[in-house]
Amino acid sequence: MSEYNPNDPFALFSQFFKPNAGNPFTPPMSIEEIDKKIAECRTVEQWLSMQVGMLQMTVKTLEMQKAGITAFKQGLDPKEP
Repeated sequence: MSEYNPNDPFALFSQFFKPNAGNPFTPPMSIEEIDKKIAECRTVEQWLSMQVGMLQMTVKTLEMQKAGITAFKQGLDPKEP
């Protein structure tokens, strides 16, 4: 396995074309490999779901802060009809 080089944008793709690396685009051949891939995908799915939840909570918090600031400013400087 090659070392990560942040200065080489094609490092990931170049490892696919090495003769000893195997083909990453071929489907897994055993039930164990498929189970491992399923477990990995579910782990990533759970992590992404958690991140989406945190992002939604951040957006709601910012909306509440905006509403609070708006209400505070209106209380200090009410508009006359």
